[in-house]
Amino acid sequence: MKAIVYEGIRNVKVRNVEDPKIQKNDDIIVKVTSTAICGSDLHLIHGFVPNLPRGFILGHETMGIVEEVGKEVTKVKKGDRVVVPFPVSCGHCWYCEHDLWSQCDNSNANGETGGLLGYSDTFGGYDGGQAQFLRVPYGNVGPKVVPEGLSDEQVLFLTDILPTSLWGVDMAEVKPGDTVVVLGCGPVGLLAQKWAIYKGAKRVIAVDCIDYRLEHAKKYNQVETVNFQQYDNTGEYLKEITSGGADSVIDCVGMDGKMSTIEKIESVLKLQGGSKSAIEISTQAVRKCGTVVLVGVYGARYNGFPLGDFFSRNITLKMGQCPANSYIDPILKLISTGKFDATDIITHKLSIDKGEHAYRIFDSKDDNCIKVILKPQT
Repeated sequence: MKAIVYEGIRNVKVRNVEDPKIQKNDDIIVKVTSTAICGSDLHLIHGFVPNLPRGFILGHETMGIVEEVGKEVTKVKKGDRVVVPFPVSCGHCWYCEHDLWSQCDNSNANGETGGLLGYSDTFGGYDGGQAQFLRVPYGNVGPKVVPEGLSDEQVLFLTDILPTSLWGVDMAEVKPGDTVVVLGCGPVGLLAQKWAIYKGAKRVIAVDCIDYRLEHAKKYNQVETVNFQQYDNTGEYLKEITSGGADSVIDCVGMDGKMSTIEKIESVLKLQGGSKSAIEISTQAVRKCGTVVLVGVYGARYNGFPLGDFFSRNITLKMGQCPANSYIDPILKLISTGKFDATDIITHKLSIDKGEHAYRIFDSKDDNCIKVILKPQT
């Protein structure tokens, strides 16, 4: 089969690789109809996530048709159309039983975190879904059957960025009348803005440095926008225009934010895992006793982390990998009834054969690229 594989820093290739096979009785094989490139995939190809071997199949936003099922699988059958949430979850450990799916105790023998599809040996070593076929472990737990009346484009993002963005807004406890700052106008940031408005936020301020993404936020989400490159101290500016700070700040950037020279050196030397610029903005942009949520992915430990700034102002800090499984059904209901639509963020639909080009434009922000969907069967 064809698959997109990691071949080194900023180097991905479309290769012919071996088809996946049923390995355990509760595995399923999915014939992938649509998959997507996520911002956190860039953390992998930038070298910020350890234990990523060359030839590793990337991707964790995947859906398709069930092709084969293990003999213990009862929840789905061959021919079912499913979305596959990115956490690999057993369904019966303490964390899964408490809806903390991304921290499953049994899905990752390589570390203390739960397993994730397509996210290096550090997170379980599971091949990703940017391929023509995908093996999905725990077939009775993760995959969700979706209605045929909805297009792939409407439901694909249930695999990650729709749950992740809503989870971020939920962790921020956004309520009617709130002021919310969203750092980043990539796919998760744009969706977090939508969810904040859906939850009743009175004022949403989107922060980025890429004009076309800021224009998209303004056009489709009707939010205020701030280009952080226009200010010497963006955090202080946000504090000023919100009269003391926002009720919550949602960081949808993570370690791929703009790095200082020192951060670049420290990242190369593996002394730090990327940028913490978004965190630093959030310390100033949030009001006293407010909430800062980190849904952008962070990796290694960080030098000069502004812990004192959070502590002295009684800031609540929340973060982590989204327990996506719990969000699929409620969001699917909103999509089915026309109450929520995420398709405006899709800017490119390409064959998987164009995988190298897709990664290049997504990473370099060329051709006004916001979100790429890949079609492995074309």
